Amino acid sequence: MRVIFISLLLFVSLGVNANEIKPFTSDGCSVFPDGTFTQNELWLACCTAHDYDYWQGGTFKQRLESDKRLKQCVAAVGEPSIANIMLAGVRLGGSPYFPTPYRWGYGWPYPRGYQALTDDERKQIQKFKRR
Repeated sequence: MRVIFISLLLFVSLGVNANEIKPFTSDGCSVFPDGTFTQNELWLACCTAHDYDYWQGGTFKQRLESDKRLKQCVAAVGEPSIANIMLAGVRLGGSPYFPTPYRWGYGWPYPRGYQALTDDERKQIQKFKRR
């Protein structure tokens, strides 16, 4: 019984700050290069836009759309093969269920999973709107 009570307390405490998003941060292309050897930031802007989506999180469908936009962006700078590799990487490694600093919804306390953003959460995100 004590284990159940402690587990319940831990679960509740994890959700206490669940409605507060941290300020937006980006690590570029996370564990992937930001560009080529000769153009070392070639697709960095694509990754930063993708990080913004990942920071705020949302539904499974929104994540899939964000990942497709990353692929399109990297392909548009002339690297369609790299775009395919990146798509595979983010689909495999960006799950909201991994406790990584680059997971889907990383601006919110872990664990968040897939959930639609509420109106209040959207207002918080607007305070950190990318410029």
